[in-house]
Amino acid sequence: MFSYFLLFISAFGAATLFPFQSEALLAGLIMTGERSPTALLIVATIGNALGSCVNWWLGTRLERYKDRKWFPVSEKNLSKAQAMYANHGSLLLLFSWLPIIGDPITLVSGVLKEKFWKFLILVTVAKFVRYWLVYLMV
Repeated sequence: MFSYFLLFISAFGAATLFPFQSEALLAGLIMTGERSPTALLIVATIGNALGSCVNWWLGTRLERYKDRKWFPVSEKNLSKAQAMYANHGSLLLLFSWLPIIGDPITLVSGVLKEKFWKFLILVTVAKFVRYWLVYLMV
């Protein structure tokens, strides 16, 4: 049971701006053969999708602080990300699983007030596909 909890925390953290890594843990747990791969995929997907929800929520509150010195994104980069999201739409969320750009996509979707349920569905699909591909490679 602890391994499921650890996978959930790892997947959740990996979806936020923290430097967590969940794919290696998932692959290792699958390779042991001691746990259901289906259950592992579900736990990892739920954890990662919920972590992305945190990014979305932060994004809904973030823009009001963009003029502060401590704000982590420059005005130029924020504008660029908003323009990219506005041009390509919510389908960009299907790339939320990608390293480096995935977390900012989920954050910007919150800044642009993407509907939560649409966000959740697209992100969950993207996260599941990523973990399913890890499963297939193991």
